[in-house]
Amino acid sequence: MATSATDYLDALWRDYTAITPQAARIHALFAARGETIVNDHVALRTYGRPGIELATMARPFLARGWEPRDDYRFDDKHLRARYFQHPDPALPKVFISELCVDELSAEAAATIDALVAQLPAGFGDRDDLPYAGRPWSLAHATYAELLRESEYAAWVSAFGFRVNHFTVDVGRLRTLGGLDAVNALVAGAGFELNRAGGLIKGTPAQRLEQSSTCADAVDVAFTDGVFRVPSCYYEFAKRHPLPSGELFQGFVPTSADKLFESTDVRR
Repeated sequence: MATSATDYLDALWRDYTAITPQAARIHALFAARGETIVNDHVALRTYGRPGIELATMARPFLARGWEPRDDYRFDDKHLRARYFQHPDPALPKVFISELCVDELSAEAAATIDALVAQLPAGFGDRDDLPYAGRPWSLAHATYAELLRESEYAAWVSAFGFRVNHFTVDVGRLRTLGGLDAVNALVAGAGFELNRAGGLIKGTPAQRLEQSSTCADAVDVAFTDGVFRVPSCYYEFAKRHPLPSGELFQGFVPTSADKLFESTDVRR
């Protein structure tokens, strides 16, 4: 029998925290205040290639009740994305993005296609595709080559298929009134925050404010050695009501564009 939506999210969380040392520590910060964290959304990345594209990554979530919502486009980063929402409001949204590989240089596209060519037959049919990890061999030199053109392309090459961030629903917190308080708590505990576009991306007028940590650097095994690479980050989101009184459920592309940079290599 297929796992439930809740059990599936638990599997995603376990995989995420295994390569994101900060996540459990930040989670504990909130728990120490008596908070019960509700996740606003989880996010995944992939390459726009048959068998692993956005639509394929979405299948395990569609099978568990998530429904497609809005599409987004990030021209500068050569990305497209869509989010999915579950009828159960207690479950987080799922935000999946894919790299438009054919918009990169011919060299970068060929490098990515060489990685995708290593996929086992039927790999995209796996129910655990969103946390299947890295299925290809990769030299650090190849990672560095992709990094020069696309941070996103390099990240997927190094980590494969897994959640790149979970997101705390700040509106559900009882002891912290907003993102300023959350940021102060997290930064005060020694975690670096993403300052691209400002500490807080978005405004109440846009119905969504977001902030995030910068990704942990972790040891990653490549064919030519073990190197430190930024892995995943933790995000915080505060949603505001629409004129109807309902909370805004979508995303703000200009904010998301800066949040993608939470996994950038800080040179």
